Amino acid sequence: MDKTTTRLLKCFHTVFPGLKDEQIVSASQDTLAAWDSSSAVFLVDVIQEEFGIEMDLDAVPDLDSFDKILVYLKGNHQIS
Repeated sequence: MDKTTTRLLKCFHTVFPGLKDEQIVSASQDTLAAWDSSSAVFLVDVIQEEFGIEMDLDAVPDLDSFDKILVYLKGNHQIS
């Protein structure tokens, strides 16, 4: 597991405590009932703080799964 994935897992654990890594890596807004609009805002805040970035708020609605967020981080912010 690469460093970015590990750090993103940490963010998800902060917002969704009690989930196992396996549940998080397959998580999406469709599969995780706790991922509502409030937790989405909290998740963005946690990610921005962890990675020291500002996410494009126009892109956030499309970032509705762990995988999409990971791809976004690696592609748009050259985080490795």
